[in-house]
Formats: sequence, structure tokens, C-alpha cells
Amino acid sequence: MAGQRRTLVTARPHTPLRPLWLCRACAGPWPCGSARVTLLREYAHDRVALLIHLGGLLHDAAGQLHTLNPHDGPDPAQLFDRFLGWALICRST
Repeated sequence: MAGQRRTLVTARPHTPLRPLWLCRACAGPWPCGSARVTLLREYAHDRVALLIHLGGLLHDAAGQLHTLNPHDGPDPAQLFDRFLGWALICRST
């Protein structure tokens, strides 16, 4: 293939697009499935640190999403499940 240039396609990281809190790679609500897998891998040996990190992100997201839509802001229970619920080892109901 003389004369043809090869381009390396790299996967975009699944990081949040603030203040919308959508995934930059797949446009799903962040943390998307891929972001969750990455976070679990990064914090595999420290679940408490993961939960603290996600709690801080939840705080940021709640404020930013409310600012974008103050009259019909995000549902707190849905935000909790989206940011923290999936990462809990067990939840009491």
C-alpha cells in the first residue's frame, strides 16, 4: 500500500461531558457501562475510595444538572442509583 497513510484510531475515553453529565464517547448518561467497568478496574482494591470518588461526582452532577434545569431538576433517587447505587456491594432495602 505504497503512498497510503495509515491512521491509528484510538478509542475515546468514557469520561463525563460536564455540565450535561453525558459520556463523551457514547453519549449515554455518565457513568455509562464502559465507564463503570473502568472505574471498577481502577478501584479494584479500594471500594471505599471508589464510593467516596463517586459521591463527590454525584455532588457535582446534582448541582450542575439543577443549574441547567432548575424547575425540573434531576430526581435525587435516580442520581443516587446512577452514580452510587451500582457500585455498592450490598444495599439494604
